[in-house]
Amino acid sequence: MRVRRQALAVVLVILATPSGAAPYGSRLLQQARNPQPVIAVASEDKRQEPDTDILALPSGKCSTLKVAGRDFACRAVAFFQNEQGRANFVIALDDPNDGSHIITFSGDNGRREKDDLYELQVDRMLLNSKDRPKVDGLPVPVVELSTGTCKQLGNLRTTGISSIACSATDRNGKSYAVQFESDGTPTTVRRIVRSALVNEKRRTKVIEQLECRQKAEAAKILPRDRTAYIIGCLEQEDSQKPATDQ
Repeated sequence: MRVRRQALAVVLVILATPSGAAPYGSRLLQQARNPQPVIAVASEDKRQEPDTDILALPSGKCSTLKVAGRDFACRAVAFFQNEQGRANFVIALDDPNDGSHIITFSGDNGRREKDDLYELQVDRMLLNSKDRPKVDGLPVPVVELSTGTCKQLGNLRTTGISSIACSATDRNGKSYAVQFESDGTPTTVRRIVRSALVNEKRRTKVIEQLECRQKAEAAKILPRDRTAYIIGCLEQEDSQKPATDQ
């Protein structure tokens, strides 16, 4: 369960990082690859292992994106599903006041009545922002019990995602809606294979690097000064960690 939360949290970090928004986190996914990561990216044509999550990154735009009555543009969209069947439509908002503003329509056991139609009953919304706390260096979104539906047109194995339509209302009466259309670019599909926790330290380093890059973007650090800024950020992260024995 903890590792499944980490896998989704990495998706949130990728989408929340402005430099990963074109094309929708693919560059950061490449940077996150290493010889033995806890979360590694494998190509779709390889045989799926039992402990594998699916990540799809379509390219396009949102004609509609409403959060609690407010209109937004979207910066990135992703579909994420774990091996237990829980699916998530993750939307990164183009919010000038919050680069980590992300909403997620989440539900269990989506169904595919037709080859090109996938439907999901939404039972919760995950709400992430710059003010959310972190656990193990990863953001922890607010979970709001909700009711709603998502419909995805297209097939990940053939045509890719052509459109996504989601709407939901949480227990506080706040409503959420998104309508996404693909621009025709093939959908990027990856399998996230989770390996042994012995590589936790390596994965944590990757996440710290992504977070420091995000801080550099938010602080508008010039490209010539960015490397020094990130190195200093990583050193500060290390100095704040409590000392532990072997």
